[in-house]
Amino acid sequence: MTTVARPAREEPRATPPPKAAPRARIDLLHSHAWQVSIGRFVVLLLVALAVGVALDAPLAVLALALFGYSVWSLVSLYRLQRWLRARRRAEPPEDLGVWSDVSGFVFRKLERERSRKRRLIRTLRAFREAAAALPDGVVVTTRGESILWVNRSASRLLGLRAAPLRGRALDEIVPHAARDWLAQGAHEALLDVPAPHDEALRLSLRVIRYANDQSMLVIRDISHLMRLEQVRRDFVANVSHELRTPLTVLHGYLDMLEPGDAPEWAPVLADLRSQSRRMAQIVEDLLTLSRLESRRDLPEDRVVMAALLEDLRREAEGLSQRRHEIAIEGDRSVDLVGSQQYLHSAFSNLVSNAVRYTPAGGRITIRWQREHGGGARFSVADTGYGIPAEHLPRIAERFYRVSTSRSRASGGTGLGLSIVKHVLNLHQARLEVASEVGAGSTFSCVFGAERLRERAPDGEAG
Repeated sequence: MTTVARPAREEPRATPPPKAAPRARIDLLHSHAWQVSIGRFVVLLLVALAVGVALDAPLAVLALALFGYSVWSLVSLYRLQRWLRARRRAEPPEDLGVWSDVSGFVFRKLERERSRKRRLIRTLRAFREAAAALPDGVVVTTRGESILWVNRSASRLLGLRAAPLRGRALDEIVPHAARDWLAQGAHEALLDVPAPHDEALRLSLRVIRYANDQSMLVIRDISHLMRLEQVRRDFVANVSHELRTPLTVLHGYLDMLEPGDAPEWAPVLADLRSQSRRMAQIVEDLLTLSRLESRRDLPEDRVVMAALLEDLRREAEGLSQRRHEIAIEGDRSVDLVGSQQYLHSAFSNLVSNAVRYTPAGGRITIRWQREHGGGARFSVADTGYGIPAEHLPRIAERFYRVSTSRSRASGGTGLGLSIVKHVLNLHQARLEVASEVGAGSTFSCVFGAERLRERAPDGEAG
């Protein structure tokens, strides 16, 4: 007997839940209330029947008793209704009957709801106070971009007055430069936007959607970051400019030295010339990057893509020296609007990279094709070494190298993709990279439909 009972006592699920006892007490109270009410009714009927028999009018006395009981029930119901409608909740009326049980149950329910509501209000107030104290601006909006709440930092950064903002449209308070960004869906963060009331105050904007019908605009002051970035750009530009003259002099003197005059120094002179040319190329690329970073826009020329593709093919063949198969696939019915100089430089960087990092016998394909969404894509695909997936997020950083030895052996400066990315940003385009180790890489420049121009069937510009 003992061995059988012990596992039953030790089994956790056999233990009654903690709420079993309160539930039993509630059932007991309900039963007691009904017992009292039914007992009262039975006693009333018995007393009425006894009085009726004594008076020789049992039916009349019973009817009178039932009428009195109905009146008492209506009075109790009225007291319960008045208690429920009272603004200030007092203790429920007590008469030890069913009405008392009902009012007690409602009172306990309301007390629990009020306690829960107070906790929610305290939690909400704590969250609002925390959000109000954030150094970043926060604007809570509905899906229809109607403002629900604005914290103090957002009011300060956007220069908002104390007028009521709830219910206003979001595009009424954001900087003018951010309205098109909002209209297009605000899928990515918007960097370096001037504040509406102060051009020197630079902001970054990001929309975070956290519910089916609500979103949050986060505004951050990046003025100090932009000042540091400007200092860095100025430093790089100044250093690069100062290095250009001594490098030119050094390169000139090296060209004056003939290897035949001192054959034993021939390998050293060749190495010095190679490194001086590489240093000069790095300086030129740094100056190009500085010029791109300091510009807000570029000239709007009509770039004839058919002619540009032919120029890129010739450049690729000159670099390849017949070691690769070069193919051109272009849609000649559409041209591109942008800077002829910088677009040619960006596309040429991608082509030269493909030639440098593709072994002899490989294939390089240069494509210009339309996109289904209305835009167009310029891509350079190769069958080279490929890029490991962990390097792809940083591939466009300046001086970042996947393989240092291979890049230096091919003559790269580590700045080409940074230049490409900056050129595309100034054309509201983006760089996409797809690569597989051992199978090759595809670098794509994706342009929006607003950058495209149709050509007439006879080849004339449309």
